[in-house]
Amino acid sequence: MEKLTFYALSAPEKLDRIGAYLSERLSRDVARHRYGYVCIAMEALDQLLMACHCQSINLFVESFLKMVRKLLESDKPSLQILGTNSFVKFANIEEDTPSYHRSYDFFVSRFSEMCHSSYEDPDIRTKIRMAGIKGLQGVVRKTVNDELQANIWDPQHMDKIVPSLLFNLQSGERTESRSPSPLQASEKEKESPVDLTERCFRELLGRAAYGNIKNAVTPVLMHLDNHSLWEGKTFAVRCFKIIMYSIQSQHSHLVIQQLLGHLDANSKNSATVRAGIVEVLLEAAAIAASGSVGPTVLEVFNTLLRQLRLSVDYELTGSYDGSTNIGTKIIKAHEERQLQEAVIRTIGSFANTLPTYQRSEVMLFIMGKIPVPGVHPALPSTGSGPEGTRMIQIMLLKSLVQVTAGFQTTNMLTALPSSFIEPLLSFSLTEDPEVRLLVLQILLSLIDRHDNTPKFSNISIISDISVLKLKVDKCSRQDNLFMKKHGQQLYRHIYLGCKEESSGRQHYETLFALLGLLSVELANEEVVVDLIRLALALQDLALSTDEAMPVFNRCAVHALAAAYLNLICQLTTVPAFCQHIHEVIEVRQKESPYLLPEDVFIDNPKLPSSLEKVEGDVLFLQSKITEVLGGSGYNTERLATPYIPQYTDEDRLSKRKSIGETISLQVEVESRNSPEKEERTPAEEITFETLKNAIVDSVGMEEQERERRRQVVEKFQKAPFEEIAAHCGARATLLQSKLNQIFEITIR
Repeated sequence: MEKLTFYALSAPEKLDRIGAYLSERLSRDVARHRYGYVCIAMEALDQLLMACHCQSINLFVESFLKMVRKLLESDKPSLQILGTNSFVKFANIEEDTPSYHRSYDFFVSRFSEMCHSSYEDPDIRTKIRMAGIKGLQGVVRKTVNDELQANIWDPQHMDKIVPSLLFNLQSGERTESRSPSPLQASEKEKESPVDLTERCFRELLGRAAYGNIKNAVTPVLMHLDNHSLWEGKTFAVRCFKIIMYSIQSQHSHLVIQQLLGHLDANSKNSATVRAGIVEVLLEAAAIAASGSVGPTVLEVFNTLLRQLRLSVDYELTGSYDGSTNIGTKIIKAHEERQLQEAVIRTIGSFANTLPTYQRSEVMLFIMGKIPVPGVHPALPSTGSGPEGTRMIQIMLLKSLVQVTAGFQTTNMLTALPSSFIEPLLSFSLTEDPEVRLLVLQILLSLIDRHDNTPKFSNISIISDISVLKLKVDKCSRQDNLFMKKHGQQLYRHIYLGCKEESSGRQHYETLFALLGLLSVELANEEVVVDLIRLALALQDLALSTDEAMPVFNRCAVHALAAAYLNLICQLTTVPAFCQHIHEVIEVRQKESPYLLPEDVFIDNPKLPSSLEKVEGDVLFLQSKITEVLGGSGYNTERLATPYIPQYTDEDRLSKRKSIGETISLQVEVESRNSPEKEERTPAEEITFETLKNAIVDSVGMEEQERERRRQVVEKFQKAPFEEIAAHCGARATLLQSKLNQIFEITIR
């Protein structure tokens, strides 16, 4: 061998003749079953290959590959393994010159076949399969960097390589439970097929460039489909974890895109399959976020929301195509429910990986998808009717709860634009108690930036709030602006929420948490005054006989007001204020404990049959509070004016089923009130913007109205007679011209 090697190195041009001769000898020995000689010839070829790395190796490789091919074609496992080992050694050689005419198609097919070997002896079967995996790894190494090579990423190759690897990953999972003893495990040879397969799979994916990712992932999806592997979830999740961690992080959004496409393609498949794909998305998205999610952010949410809507439709109509044919698959409601939960979880976990500005966009995006009966133009008519709409509202609000969980922003105004806050608040007036509760939870997540919510989770009278360890920051300028803009709306919705008869214990607890958070997160002096006025207004609400509120709700509102005043008096740290509140609470504890949270917000509240005589010392007095706070420099004038929520047309209809009815009414009212200055076109175009503005409850309207009235009165008092006469004359002529116009039109 030494002499031969020396000869080959000193006369490289003879290499191909040596190769041809050895190859011929080896073919003859294989045919004659002289396996000892076969091994010697292969050894000689291997050694020559390792020694001679000169330019003329190209022709020699031809003979060499022909030999390997011969061995792989034989039906003896030992020869197949021998051939594979030689091929692997060859694959690790870096060649200087690329080769034009070499084809590895045979090797891809043969090694893939070996990966699926079903030889009866389990040990030999494992060896053949491992040889197949190593062979594939060799082919990938050899071809991936060689531009002139047949492209290994072509679907025809990938469709063989990837399933072979997945097959071994999966078959290994079943046998892995028999773990090898420590002695065996220490030997390198005892590496299990699973570990080897995983290494090979990772290497393959790690080498995939941008354009090749799709070809590598498609066979994975196909394999999971063909073998119904989505349902079990664990294997699918494992595959995609390997994929996500192996590819270059900047490509991760491509995988997510493919998964989304696959989810859409399976939208008529059973709920367990869709839930499996969603689970995989959940895992993949969490990993992808560390790289980049690319342009797919809203696409992800769009697909997931579409799946939610479909799932709700399927659950309610009971079939995949809205018709009840005998042939359609039976839909199991509980599986659809699990799918919906999975989608909502995925939306949440995906949102948690996004930066704040993108989260705000996603919140707006989801808000725009929430159906509003009678208003939302983008809604296809679903087969599931009003119940479907209600369920989708609840699902999307649950998704928003997930997206807003842990949402922390320094600037509330930019993170929560009016286009988000206003529709959200209008949902807090619907009849459905579940919808209202979800809206309150979303508000809590948005306002709470120091994790104070858990501290307000149960309503009780705390004699010293320092035990709550509340984190209170000084209010920033943006927070003050936010409260100036939206404060009145928030108070009004809290007030109306307390008034709803369908509000239960959870609602009041959440409303208390909302009041508490407003006090610690967003309160300047003005806001504190407003909140105290609101608490006193709630007490008046519970006392008023006009409202036909049930006894539980009355007691609950009294208890809520007491608990809140007890909290705010300790936050303002005005001793006389605290004293008055504590005195009233003590009297209540003795005489009417059913006006305190400890007796109301429990599983079996101890309530009187009717609330007749609630007066005297058990009530908090506006006059007394105004007096003590005025002494500490608070605005007494504002404190003395009782809080009255601005009633808009929305409230006349607060018992309505949907927001739709209100808006038409508001548009009408607005058009009646609008001043006659501008010429109105006969048909006013009503767009989404006008509807949105119609819902909006503008805070400054009242002041503007008062100012306008004052100016009109002043004008009629002070202006000269001629001017007034001219003004009225002008109005009359305007009216006349309008009438003329109308007659013109009718006559024509």
